Amino acid sequence: MSIRTTESSTNSHSPSPSDENATSVRHDWTREQITTLFNLPFDDLLYRAHTTQRRYHADRGLQISQLLSIKTGGCPEDCGYCSQSVHAEIDLKATALMSIDAVLEAATQAKADGVQRFCMGAAWRSPRDRDLDQVCEMVEGVKALGLEACVTLGMLNNTQAQRLADSGLDYYNHNIDSSPEYYTSVTTTRTLQERLDTLECVRNAGINVCCGGIVGMGESRADRVGMLQTLANLPEHPESVPVNSLMPIEGTRLEHKSDIDGLEFVRTIAVARIVMPTSVIRLSSGREHMSDELQALSLFAGAGSVFIGEKLLTTSNPAPDKDRELIRRLGATSQESTPIQWVEKSQR
Repeated sequence: MSIRTTESSTNSHSPSPSDENATSVRHDWTREQITTLFNLPFDDLLYRAHTTQRRYHADRGLQISQLLSIKTGGCPEDCGYCSQSVHAEIDLKATALMSIDAVLEAATQAKADGVQRFCMGAAWRSPRDRDLDQVCEMVEGVKALGLEACVTLGMLNNTQAQRLADSGLDYYNHNIDSSPEYYTSVTTTRTLQERLDTLECVRNAGINVCCGGIVGMGESRADRVGMLQTLANLPEHPESVPVNSLMPIEGTRLEHKSDIDGLEFVRTIAVARIVMPTSVIRLSSGREHMSDELQALSLFAGAGSVFIGEKLLTTSNPAPDKDRELIRRLGATSQESTPIQWVEKSQR
């Protein structure tokens, strides 16, 4: 059965967010129920979200991830937020796929920096078979280093997904970006259903799904509700849910969008935590524009992973030393429930 978007339901017998089982794993959330969560007083919402985080992820700790662009620029898609699109008016030269040795060198350095998941992104609509051969070797090499491996390569068919699974891939990232209603304001070169079809191929191959979206693209709260409803009502929740705050890039169609209100961003994290209680919510792009306090609130509200490194594909990210200091100040623990240890450059 194909994965389809979930329409708003008005079933009066559905559980309400105030019910005792509201933090159970459900796939029948209505937009009215998710809107009610968004509208809770801020402290009540954070209490609900943090309680859910403690219930399902008490011993998990903070995961440190890093994202590398293994093939930059030249993408035929017209995603309005992306500098790698050929439709963007930006001076970004397309590059060839990185060599396997160069990628594994970066992954080795990432592991030395305390990274636990290494993610690789290529600016393709979908991968070609000869390129997929090389990516599969990268995945095998990353896994041999003892890291989790994640890739984002665009749309996949069942055969391609199975090849990635056979290479040992842990996660495939393919975001839905926004609500079904706002989706065409973001991109028109592929449909939301095509994205969902790729997720189904990934599921069929037995690969974990990494799927979230972007906020601050000019969408309304109703669109944020719709995006979370689509994710929460999938037959299986994504194991990993990135919540990105738009980084407006000059030359892209969305360059003039203003930052989302910080407390609204935290609300989005918190609601995602409640409606997908077993998923790992990932604090992704946009952190460079966030205060330490806003990031700390996001972690308290349910985010369980951050990306470190100077770049996320082509957008900037907080300096590694700044991240180290913030994580130290927060007393964060790793997935093994021990203090996160950083290897300083002077010690390498």
